[in-house]
Amino acid sequence: MQLVTPEPGLLIWMLISFAIVFFILRKYAWKPVLKMLYEREEGIEKALKEAENARKSVEKLQSEHDRILNEACVERERIFREANEIKEKIVSEAREQAIAEKDKILTSARMTIESEKNIAIKEIRNVAAELSVQIAEKIIRRELSNDQKQKELVEQMMKELVN
Repeated sequence: MQLVTPEPGLLIWMLISFAIVFFILRKYAWKPVLKMLYEREEGIEKALKEAENARKSVEKLQSEHDRILNEACVERERIFREANEIKEKIVSEAREQAIAEKDKILTSARMTIESEKNIAIKEIRNVAAELSVQIAEKIIRRELSNDQKQKELVEQMMKELVN
């Protein structure tokens, strides 16, 4: 039972030992321990503040990122719109140029055809006139092969001139 109920002498020695240990700890260990705890507390507060600042910085960067991303989307849309306008303009100009070139070629072809047609008509007329002259010459030679027919023709023309 001695273990459960200590004797008064033991109690006094325990109190004296505790007071000595307490005094030594208070004199030599208490201030350094408190200083370390205070430094630890300041370090934790500083880390929390830095974490809060980092969180704010990340939020700011995220908002900046979102703003830049939105601007990039707007710029992309503007570039696509400009590209489509330029494409439409180029296609329209190419179409107009092709139509103008087609009209120019058709006009040139019509003029060439008309020119060739006129040349062909002149050649046909020349050939027809030449053939007519040759035919008329052959007919006149046959008709005027004898003297009697020549005299009749001269008299008939004289009469027509006089009348």
